[in-house]
Amino acid sequence: MNNSHMSGVRALQKEKTRRALIQAAFTQLSATHDFSNLSLREVAREAGIAPTSFYRHFKDLDELGLTLVDESGLLLRQLMRSARQRIAVEGSVISTSIDTFMDFISTHESEFRILLQARSGTSDEFRAAVSREIMHFIAELSDYICLSQKCNHDFAYIQAEAMVKLVFNAGAEVIDMQAEQKIQVAARLKTQLRLIVNGAAVTLKQLSTG
Repeated sequence: MNNSHMSGVRALQKEKTRRALIQAAFTQLSATHDFSNLSLREVAREAGIAPTSFYRHFKDLDELGLTLVDESGLLLRQLMRSARQRIAVEGSVISTSIDTFMDFISTHESEFRILLQARSGTSDEFRAAVSREIMHFIAELSDYICLSQKCNHDFAYIQAEAMVKLVFNAGAEVIDMQAEQKIQVAARLKTQLRLIVNGAAVTLKQLSTG
């Protein structure tokens, strides 16, 4: 076996172990077990590696935590992007987006929990990482609003910021609710977002007529 093949196999194995550590950390996050309670030993055991091997992949647990935040934000952004692309088929962008967001909370609970825990955590680095993720959401939604409403970017940004923060806070509210309550919050959220969009349309008209 030549050297390049060997190094390729090692790189694949390293990535596989890294993914196993990330998955192990997500598996252990729950309502009663937040990131600050995670132990390196537990995560390594769940991933099937020796605790000392952890350091070949991450400097420390905080670096692993920041990776979880990045991965969760990216996954949610990809889902919301595809939701916006589906509206030509399914109709309302608000309804489709909120249904997608609620599905994400149900099916990727740990991924949303890390965003919530890091957002309100004691570490400046973690709070900054979540702020960056939220800014990415706002920027992407601003671009979409700009195109769909044919308005300037500053005006789109104000709307997007209100919508993203409203949705994120609602997510924090619903994560531990029963299914029936979640449905009620989702319906209320759709109405609140429509109020923002409709209010924006009226405001835009007023601005253009002076």
